[in-house]
Amino acid sequence: MTRVLITGGAGFIGSHTSDLLLEAGYQVRLLDNLTPQVHGPSRQPPVYLNPGAELTVGDVTDHAALDRALRGVDLVLHLASTVGVGQSMYDMVSYVRNNEVGTATLLEALAKRPVARLVVASSMSIYGEGLCRDDSKRLVYPAERSTQQLRSARWELEDANGQALTPVPTPESKPPSLSSVYALNKYAQERLCLMVGKSYGIPTAALRFFNVYGPRQALSNPYTGVLAIFAARLLNGRSPMVFEDGQQRRDFVHVLDVANACRLALESKIDGEVLNVGSGQSRSILSIANDLAEVMGRRDLKPHITGKYRAGDIRHCFADIEKSRSILSFAPRVEFTRGLKELAEYLAGQIADDHVERATEELASRGLVA
Repeated sequence: MTRVLITGGAGFIGSHTSDLLLEAGYQVRLLDNLTPQVHGPSRQPPVYLNPGAELTVGDVTDHAALDRALRGVDLVLHLASTVGVGQSMYDMVSYVRNNEVGTATLLEALAKRPVARLVVASSMSIYGEGLCRDDSKRLVYPAERSTQQLRSARWELEDANGQALTPVPTPESKPPSLSSVYALNKYAQERLCLMVGKSYGIPTAALRFFNVYGPRQALSNPYTGVLAIFAARLLNGRSPMVFEDGQQRRDFVHVLDVANACRLALESKIDGEVLNVGSGQSRSILSIANDLAEVMGRRDLKPHITGKYRAGDIRHCFADIEKSRSILSFAPRVEFTRGLKELAEYLAGQIADDHVERATEELASRGLVA
């Protein structure tokens, strides 16, 4: 029977992928350090973990833990990562150690103990600003917004003449534009895996996840996905905090679709490929805040538009998933309205500590929010 190791496997995406693989007849081993920022101060395994999966508590930067976890493993799904654009801009050593050194440590172990396939989780954050068109309908790679532009609250992307650009779906061919330490980490992770995989004959693929949402996301982590952050606010009777004007656009993809993409990549024969994993649709952050409040029965809690911006944030980015459709036969199945209602049902039984204001103050104290 094929055994899969999922690093970061006790987390949001890892646990759902574990369920899917176990259902398909795989043996699953999880390596996770149960970090307090995700799993709480008790560092106990989450109750949602499938009892059919074997949990090894350990860190991906620990050679001994990796040696134990890799014994008898055929396939590896590397999800272990510290996640958060804002936090990465001040907790730099921790992010580089956990994300880049952790990946290098895993790859050193795989060089000694090769597997049949490696799939690594990358991120849409490496694109920076997404692909756009100008007034002449030409495709352009937008530059980062200047500090002067942001301070003037001119939020939209502009060309060199100050004309607004129109966002369009972003394909894998768009060159990276790394606007945060986290984005740099994710690019390093995917490049390391693809490079070492090629050198050691391990077929490797990198999946660039867009904004993943769904049940089991860490609600008390103020640096996690925006829907979970909004949910924590609403559960505590507070309005969601929306930066800029709320019209920035993102691609929200359900965790079950992401788990399916992971399975498809593990089962495929692709090698050396980078693939977007998103819904192929875009939504504004403000509309997301309102939609979530609606399904949670908190229409009275209108989003608080701060008019502020955070260092490392981008304006628009949403996925072109045609390559994933073609190569992986990936097709998102969970329609957004349905996914949001299911998330609301899950949230009804949850308790969340709202640390958003504290996290924002931390960023502001370092000059990273203005």
